[in-house]
Amino acid sequence: MRDIGVDVKPPTAEWDGDENCPFYGSLRLRGQVLEGTVASLGMQGTIVVDRDNVRYMQKYERYEKRTSALSAHLPSCIGETSVGDRVKLMECRPLSKTVSFCIIENNGSVA
Repeated sequence: MRDIGVDVKPPTAEWDGDENCPFYGSLRLRGQVLEGTVASLGMQGTIVVDRDNVRYMQKYERYEKRTSALSAHLPSCIGETSVGDRVKLMECRPLSKTVSFCIIENNGSVA
């Protein structure tokens, strides 16, 4: 297993030979480290992560909540991931048209 340069729990599941794995493959990580909630698992090897943003609206003197969605690569060594889990992701090179992030840690469900 390779050191990715960020303090995260090491993955527990088996690696299936995925080259786009930051721990066992050759994918390099750099840039932003983000956190979010898993919204969808519909694609093969890719998940959708929702991030909540809260900002103050000065005109109405209230807070506004917005959600942004990111597509991220899910390496096989991360293990079981389900909708609602809190995950940590990190920026990598573009892997497809919409995927430029990779999951590096699964923190379990929010509940």
